[in-house]
Amino acid sequence: MLGCVIHGQGDLRVDELPTPSPGPGEALVAVRYGGVCGSDLHYWRHGGVGDFRLREPMVLGHEIVGTVLAYGAGADAAPAPGTAVAVHPATPCGVCPECAAGRRNVCRDTRYLGSAARTPHVQGGFAAQVAVPVDQLRPLPADLPLRRAALAEPLSVALHAVRRAGDVRGKRVLVTGAGPIGCLVVAAAKAAGAAHVTATDLLPRALEYAVAAGADSTVRADEPASPDRPSEVDAAVEASGVAAGLDTCLRLVRRGGTVVQLGMLPPGRSDFPGNLLVSREIDLRGAFRFDEEFDAALTLLASEPRLDDLISAVIPLPEATSAFTLAADRAKSCKVLLDFSPEAP
Repeated sequence: MLGCVIHGQGDLRVDELPTPSPGPGEALVAVRYGGVCGSDLHYWRHGGVGDFRLREPMVLGHEIVGTVLAYGAGADAAPAPGTAVAVHPATPCGVCPECAAGRRNVCRDTRYLGSAARTPHVQGGFAAQVAVPVDQLRPLPADLPLRRAALAEPLSVALHAVRRAGDVRGKRVLVTGAGPIGCLVVAAAKAAGAAHVTATDLLPRALEYAVAAGADSTVRADEPASPDRPSEVDAAVEASGVAAGLDTCLRLVRRGGTVVQLGMLPPGRSDFPGNLLVSREIDLRGAFRFDEEFDAALTLLASEPRLDDLISAVIPLPEATSAFTLAADRAKSCKVLLDFSPEAP
């Protein structure tokens, strides 16, 4: 079978891989779609994500959906073979202090598909078939197509970030960065009852995607005098991963408001106007991955067909390099999917 493997910085290959067999407690899934994530792009372009560096070849991918093929010995055979599923990419340890406190998304010993955070690396899901723990399977709602369901993982990240912002019902929310995650934060904030969501970005095409996701207004980040730029917001989610975005959030959030840092900032120190945290009593919170939000994401996707518009292209696995190149060009794309169907052209 074929899989998408990163061998080093700039060295992305479609390799022939051994077909897996599900072990005890595992299910074998035929992958149909996989979303190319920002972390996949970082491994390809930079050889790592933040402090997580590649030390060996690794199958990429953690945004995967498909159908159940079979189960390993002793595994609970539910859902039945043939069922369409999304795969939750995280396997928390279940015993660390964070897991015990109900914060499994920051488990100190988690395994995450397609991650170089530990060695040996955790191989990802960009392959024709993958074996995963049964409890990572999530059957899709009856009215949710596999293609849209591929957005479940990034939407879960967005839902968690909005929850970290607190109750946003009836409030004004700012989202800096209108990449795939930022656009899904817009959708998550609107679903949570935000009265007005403003998205900012440097790229006009990215702002068009933000409108498709439900943004009430958009602002070019390099046009501070724009009439659509809010004078004040109740909460802000920084999704660009650059210090300038955090600066904007801290300056526009109201006194006593909340800023959530979702975008992964570059390694090392980042400058930001820390005095504003003190003088305005701003709450600055981090948001990392997600946990039970995965189930909520599937439910939301089933009710929001407009989110199909965030999928820019579906590209067959053999053309993985073209898919990654397009996904990296934010002037042309939002979310790019790989198609693992053997019938894909």
